[in-house]
Amino acid sequence: MTLEILTCDALSPLRHGFFTRRGGASSGVFAGLNCGVGSSDQSEIVAINRARVAEAMSVPADHLLGVHQVHSPCAITVSEPLAEKPRADAMVTATPGLALSVLTADCQPVLFADLEAGVIGAAHAGWRGTLEGVLDATVDAMCDLGAERARISAVIGPSISQRAYEVGPEFFEIFIATDPDNARFFAGGKADRMHFDLPGFGLSRLRNAGITSAEWTRHCTYADADRFYSFRRATHAQEADYGRLIAAITL
Repeated sequence: MTLEILTCDALSPLRHGFFTRRGGASSGVFAGLNCGVGSSDQSEIVAINRARVAEAMSVPADHLLGVHQVHSPCAITVSEPLAEKPRADAMVTATPGLALSVLTADCQPVLFADLEAGVIGAAHAGWRGTLEGVLDATVDAMCDLGAERARISAVIGPSISQRAYEVGPEFFEIFIATDPDNARFFAGGKADRMHFDLPGFGLSRLRNAGITSAEWTRHCTYADADRFYSFRRATHAQEADYGRLIAAITL
């Protein structure tokens, strides 16, 4: 099956994409393009999937870079292939021929570009990383390489939508303790449950960081099992594990 790659005009003409699960070699609960080396999928199958992504990005397999994601606000700058994956949740580069990638399964994959400066970025932004500043850190790291906030475009790819993201009062209190204005990202649910708008929160953080060109592709990972992996959906279905989607960008 052909790979399905979602792109956005805001990042064109750079080669980039939010890859769906379609077109991969994995089977079972991982069926499709599972690119998560940390999953319990067969490592050789994950390698095949990642090689297909590298080919689509027109880079060698070892130039498809990723980090050991830990839900942190850490963004690193890279200029060559990595021997080991550092613990971080975002990468930036001004080096052509490197494809920056992040893995997600409900969290936000965010791709960045300043075309004029020739600087790109990629961030894994779950609720904790977004709250603690991973998107802000990515923008700061890009600016350190010569990008300008007014020129940076940022696109949030397939993520869990507010309708599917039910949370409890403890979660709500974490956000309110940080900033009472964060209440606007929550909608009422049953009893003491609420629904959190992760992409809306991500867009707000990007705009507060000075990014005026920021958008979400409006694809919900939870709602579309044929196209996307979802940690929360797999948990509700009591599945043993789940696949990871990949998003990537290169100069």
